[in-house]
Amino acid sequence: MAKALRLTQIERKEISDARMLEAAVELIVERGAGEIALKDVGERAGYSRGLAGYRFGNKAGLFDFVLRSVGDEWLAELTSVTKNKRGYQAIAAALDAHIAFCEDAPRHVEAFYRLWFDSLAPGSELKAVILGIHKRRYADVVGWIREAVAAGEVPATVDAEMLADHFTASVSGIVYHWMTDPDNLESIRALHNALKQVMESMLRG
Repeated sequence: MAKALRLTQIERKEISDARMLEAAVELIVERGAGEIALKDVGERAGYSRGLAGYRFGNKAGLFDFVLRSVGDEWLAELTSVTKNKRGYQAIAAALDAHIAFCEDAPRHVEAFYRLWFDSLAPGSELKAVILGIHKRRYADVVGWIREAVAAGEVPATVDAEMLADHFTASVSGIVYHWMTDPDNLESIRALHNALKQVMESMLRG
């Protein structure tokens, strides 16, 4: 009989990280970030009560892990769908991917934005992480518009920074609206499509 393959330490960590992420996401959505403990995450993931505490140190470390993990999932998808695109085509692809992400991984998206909105509380340790994510989102949009301007596809008079601010604020607002009625995805699709129309109009200058 062949010996069972033994997982490496890295593989075991990847598996435990995936289980911890799913457990944390479920608990954040079910109870809210303020109502969960590290031991709950470890137990929900099928491990010891102390593993999450050992791995993340405290709740801020756990939430940082959730934000970065879900953020990386989204970034990988965004990078794929916007490759070799600029201007409106990149923005439309990003919005189509965003609604698809909401449909395919709604609990991940909800947990991510619950932590995002919680970071607004005074003294939140997550502010720096959220600021970094926001800056990356903003810079992507500015870059897409400037590339389109350079290619002659968008008038030079278009204010890339203002449009990027409008885009990022609108996406956050759409998600906030969705979280008040998470089963109403038709409304969210409509809002994404409306934002695409607004951005297309604004890019005409």
